[in-house]
Amino acid sequence: MRVAFYAPLKPPGHPVPSGDRRVGRALIRALALAGYETTVASRLRSWEGAGNAVLQARIERLGRETARRLIRRYRMHPESRPDLWLTYHLYHKAPDWLGPTVAEALAIPYVVAEPCHAPKQASGPWQNGHAAASTAIACADALIALNSDDRQGLLALTPDPRRIVALAPFIDTAPYALAGSCRESLAARHGVAVRQPWLLTVAMMREGAKLRSYRVLSEALAQLGDLEWQLLIAGDGPARGEVERLFARFMPGRVFFLGEVGARALPSLYASADLYLWPAIEEAFGMALLEAQAAALPVIAGRERGVPDIVRDGETGHLTRPGDASSFADAVSKTLRDARSWRVMGERARRTMLAEHDITLAAKRLDGILRAVVTERCR
Repeated sequence: MRVAFYAPLKPPGHPVPSGDRRVGRALIRALALAGYETTVASRLRSWEGAGNAVLQARIERLGRETARRLIRRYRMHPESRPDLWLTYHLYHKAPDWLGPTVAEALAIPYVVAEPCHAPKQASGPWQNGHAAASTAIACADALIALNSDDRQGLLALTPDPRRIVALAPFIDTAPYALAGSCRESLAARHGVAVRQPWLLTVAMMREGAKLRSYRVLSEALAQLGDLEWQLLIAGDGPARGEVERLFARFMPGRVFFLGEVGARALPSLYASADLYLWPAIEEAFGMALLEAQAAALPVIAGRERGVPDIVRDGETGHLTRPGDASSFADAVSKTLRDARSWRVMGERARRTMLAEHDITLAAKRLDGILRAVVTERCR
């Protein structure tokens, strides 16, 4: 089966790394494992984050013209015609101007993975994008929810709740589960004390929710008193200067900035640490939370949106009140005081990721979802 893949928020080939790009790439890889021939239909980015109506109108015109060109191309070259269209992550700031039009013209199923619907955006600077996203969600043959928190909003747009199907967030767990520690070499390179607990954070540094999470993390660490700890931060971005200022009070000696760490080096970094920390403000679910647990690293995170879907509170980590530095500090403190418990949680996390969040399971689940959609269309 040929699948036309489209990611209006950020195409999978976008140069700036992010969790959204990683999920898009993971979906394409899972489709390949399931035997699908997947092609990125367009790299048009419909995202507009400033609420600029003029720019949004320009994107809409470009999107509608792109849809017309795709329809002409598929009709002229039937050998490239997709059997199904799959859009990943649409919402009011990144609507899908392509998929519904192309799918209707070609009479093929239209499927959306991680659709988001926020009724409060029906008026305001993104009202046209909200209307377009709502229309796309309502006409989709299937809505693949990677985040259980999105389900309630989607129910308002689809007359048949059976169209909403769950897909557990996933990664290729193998590189993380098999990774060996490089603690000694990291300690020598960055001046980290080997025998003190290593806390780890892997996250982009940008304004908004990411920066607010870093702020909560800094405030929480300041409440740990005389406990021994060291925090390694892997990540970079336009807000790095502000992040460094937040943690300046702990430097030198307690917080170490590693910069952007490549994908190949990440598994060993996770395997070298003792606890993974991230307040996860407004986090859909968090790919790094999956990676950390796959490497047997227990997680302390904020109880935000889809995070409880992937972190079992008290079993594979601890979840705290969203945005509450004191709650977060209390969870870190209690865990640091009981090294045996974090090792038990880490092993439990690794087993859970293998059993429930591996890409091979996702490939089978996706295959079942898409085949059911096609079968229903053929009736």
